[in-house]
Amino acid sequence: MQYRTFGNTDLKVSEIGFGAWAIGGNAKVGDTAIGWGKVDDEVSKKAIKAALDAGINFFDTADFYGLGHSESILGEVLPAGEGAIIATKVGHRNIDEKIVLDYSKQYILQACEESLRRLRRETIDYYQLHSARMNHLEDGECIEAMELLKQQGKIRYWGLSLNTFYPGAEADYLMDKSLGQGFQLVFNLINQKAIGVMKKAKEKGYGVIARMPLQFGLLTGKFSPNTAFAKDDHRSFRLTPEIIEETLGILQNKIWPVAEQEGMSKTQLALSFILSFPEISTIIPGIRTPEHVVQNTEGLKPLTKEHVAFLHSLSDTDWKPVVDMMEKQG
Repeated sequence: MQYRTFGNTDLKVSEIGFGAWAIGGNAKVGDTAIGWGKVDDEVSKKAIKAALDAGINFFDTADFYGLGHSESILGEVLPAGEGAIIATKVGHRNIDEKIVLDYSKQYILQACEESLRRLRRETIDYYQLHSARMNHLEDGECIEAMELLKQQGKIRYWGLSLNTFYPGAEADYLMDKSLGQGFQLVFNLINQKAIGVMKKAKEKGYGVIARMPLQFGLLTGKFSPNTAFAKDDHRSFRLTPEIIEETLGILQNKIWPVAEQEGMSKTQLALSFILSFPEISTIIPGIRTPEHVVQNTEGLKPLTKEHVAFLHSLSDTDWKPVVDMMEKQG
């Protein structure tokens, strides 16, 4: 495992982190699935331990994943003071079985205490506003809360998990005011819309977390045109048959031949492509089994410059209609 410095902080994070959304389980808010289907907590615990053994030291979760369950599992397996860096998020709530965004100062301070309790820690290494938008930032309460928590020692650093399709405005707002220390954003072979934000963040000394590196599993090569998801899996309404079919065609014709030429698996290609960008501090593929740890950490290597350039060039041509379709689905 290789490690990178998280922006201008003193955090040294593993290039591959542990995305802990899935281990939260199959929670729902009303009729809306907010998880990845059923999980076995004992398998999740084994996956966390396997990740540690593989050199992963960065674990990303949120208080909304499993409505707190993901944090609780991590807190049970990762004792404080043993080198694991934990990042969690705040801002999403379940109120009367409806998803509500709450970035008020009072709520953030309260939610932080609850996350600390579930994580069994006195300090959160990196605390993130889950998906705050411009109106929340301009209101200022969320920024006041994060700065106060940092002063109190409840969190070490803080940042923002940016919008999937339009990450620029909120990122610029914080960077131009020198607020926060990092960003989480979507960046993968399919969706490369955040590359401008990444470059500016690097220049400004912000750490960058790449989420959705495998685009909900599409980039693992495991899907077929007939792939279907359970109703308690959020992909059931996000990955339509049309999106899957269009994606598989591009992958088969343009992407998988590159994996063959590089002598690597499809997953290894997807992750190695992201690691070829020095702006990235860490990647957080979703992990819920020990097998996922192996698949996401072994066989990664630098790609040829020609292949990186080719894969990047597809973002404005082949992938644009697909990303547009994904944006309409939400």
